[in-house]
Amino acid sequence: MAPIVLRAAAHPRVESGEIVCLLGANGAGKTTTINLFLGFLDPSAGEARVDGVDVRRNPVGTKRKLLYVPEQIALFGELTGLENLAYFAALSGIGERSPTNLRSCLAQAGLAEAAMDRRAAGYSKGMRQKVGIALAIAKEARALLLDEPTSGLDPQASAEFHALVVRQRDAGAAVLMVTHDLFRAREVGTRIGLMREGRLRRMINAADITASELESLYLEEMGQ
Repeated sequence: MAPIVLRAAAHPRVESGEIVCLLGANGAGKTTTINLFLGFLDPSAGEARVDGVDVRRNPVGTKRKLLYVPEQIALFGELTGLENLAYFAALSGIGERSPTNLRSCLAQAGLAEAAMDRRAAGYSKGMRQKVGIALAIAKEARALLLDEPTSGLDPQASAEFHALVVRQRDAGAAVLMVTHDLFRAREVGTRIGLMREGRLRRMINAADITASELESLYLEEMGQ
């Protein structure tokens, strides 16, 4: 299978099996980049492609290849975690939606078995994010778009979520993650992009820089 690629003009390719983290101040264009790939915005120049397909030409087909995890995942509070996953799996056109398979996906995403049959109204943010990852597993999504997915999570929940994302990367997914967390970007990212005023200013190999060096470089770029 050809690698899944996310591409836009003036932005790098995000290849299968890697995590590219976008850092930048509020208003830098990080979420706008995500919205271009989702087809929510039309590019003023260039194009956004998913697996070689122009998002504007085939918005439905490109969405089938990816999964979007926002800062706050909206679940139906009156439904259980399992019922929410079944509903969104049906919307996504996933064929294998048996309770056994969906429970397995939730378990792989780290949701406790006892929570699967509880109403989502009582879920923490971390539990909601795990339902999102479970959908990615069920969908076998080859590309993930993550927009501040760990904002507001405690350190343990944040670490658990990033571990799940790394597992999806290792399974061959291409991951584009918007974040303000320099430490986690350095820890889980393959490459790190610094954005300012709608432009990608730098692209760094995460293995080539320390956390303190990344912080200094970030402050330097944002201060220009």
